[in-house]
Amino acid sequence: MSGVDDGVLLQRDGALAVLVLNDTARRNAFASPMRHGLLTRLKALTAADDPCRAVVLTGAGGCFCSGGDISEMTQRPPLELRQRDELLLDIFRLIAAGPRPVVAAVEGFAMGAGMSLAAACDYVVSADDARYGCAFVKLGVLPDTGLFWSLAQRIGAARARGLMLSGAEFDGRRAHELGLANRIVAAGGVLEAAMEVARRMAAMPPLALALTKAALAGGCATLERAYETEINLQPILRRSADHKEAVRAFLEKRKPVFSGS
Repeated sequence: MSGVDDGVLLQRDGALAVLVLNDTARRNAFASPMRHGLLTRLKALTAADDPCRAVVLTGAGGCFCSGGDISEMTQRPPLELRQRDELLLDIFRLIAAGPRPVVAAVEGFAMGAGMSLAAACDYVVSADDARYGCAFVKLGVLPDTGLFWSLAQRIGAARARGLMLSGAEFDGRRAHELGLANRIVAAGGVLEAAMEVARRMAAMPPLALALTKAALAGGCATLERAYETEINLQPILRRSADHKEAVRAFLEKRKPVFSGS
């Protein structure tokens, strides 16, 4: 486990990187040091020369993230708050559209920005008794960290609208019913289950994963847009060493070894 004292710990497990939000005294509130720490780690892990092939995002102390640090909302001038919002969107882009698959392991609270972080991930493993909250409207602000896009992508526009306008709170079972969580498990088993999912993703061809994420983030809402995405990106993958390795491995009835090229 490594990391400076900015509220984010990094643990390596082979090709996996586990990022742990770590401010248990405040239930991992998403304060300024933690935001900067998470952005720094994500930038490093998504760099081309980093061996990471999948990321697990979780929280320490049985809690994912209790949301933004409300005290910062009254202590900072408008320009700093604008910079805060831009930093949140940089984090969102690296999770939702970056080249590495990101799996959320959610226990305890995932409120406000915590819910936004989970929704931005590619896959969410949730404790059945986790607590989610879309409470932005109760504080008189907009949903942040990309939730306008990610929540509608996960659960549909009508359901997302209802949650955002009501400031709804719900548990992990309801998150699974809505489609926010891909899988629910009993509390205590979330990280192990998320690591299992991340290992499967890490075994896939890295370039194919990266371009699939880019395509999904770029939007394929219309038939024409989906066609353009496929016709532009598919030739890149067909020329890749990993595609050729996958075909050879299939024909030779062996497990492929992907290089990321």
